[in-house]
Order: sequence, then C-alpha cells, then structure tokens
Amino acid sequence: LQKELLKYKQEARNLQGIKDALQQRLIQQDAAVLQLKQELLRANMDKEELHNQNADLQRKVEERNRLLAEYKKELCQKDRHLQQHQSKLDEMLRQLSEASYQQVDLERELEHKEALLAHCMKREAEE
Repeated sequence: LQKELLKYKQEARNLQGIKDALQQRLIQQDAAVLQLKQELLRANMDKEELHNQNADLQRKVEERNRLLAEYKKELCQKDRHLQQHQSKLDEMLRQLSEASYQQVDLERELEHKEALLAHCMKREAEE
C-alpha cells in the first residue's frame, strides 16, 4: 500500500506540476489576448480618427471645389465684360481716329480758305 501511495503521491505531484505549467501558460495566453485586445482597440480608435480626418478633408476639398467653380464662373463673366469693354474701346479709338483725320482735313481746308480770303482781301485792297 505504501508503495502504491508513494506512486500515487508521485503521480499527484506530476499532475500538479502539469497543472501549474498549464495554469502559467493560460495566464500568459490571457495576457497576450488582453494585449491584442488593447492593440485592436487602439487600432480601431486610430481608424476612426483617420476616418474622421478623411471626412473633414473631403468636406474641405468639396468646399474648395465649390469656391473654385464660383471663381471660374466670376472669371468668365469678367472676361466677357472685358471683351465687351475692349470692343467698345476699339470702336471709340476708331471713331477718335476718324474724328482726328476729319479735324486735320478741316484745319487744312480752313487754312486754305483763310489763305484764299487773305489773297482776295489783298487783291480787293489793291483794286
């Protein structure tokens, strides 16, 4: 019986050692699982933050695109007005040039008539 008892005590110690080793392994695995859960939580938080930043940047891009479209529209309108004013300016310059030529012609004609008048007055005075 004593041999058997020692045998069972030895077996019990072996089983206790196996149990302790398995418990230690279980504790390590629980710690690893806890660490992985924490990393997953951090990764999810980072992912959510990046998603929010992405949404914010997307909103800013859309706002800038809207402003850009408005500026392009305004620029097109200003270009049209500029072209209209340029054509009016060109027409006015053309009219001014014509008026200037007419003025030169009229001044020559006036000088010619004044010369004729002076010549006639001189002839009348001589007669």
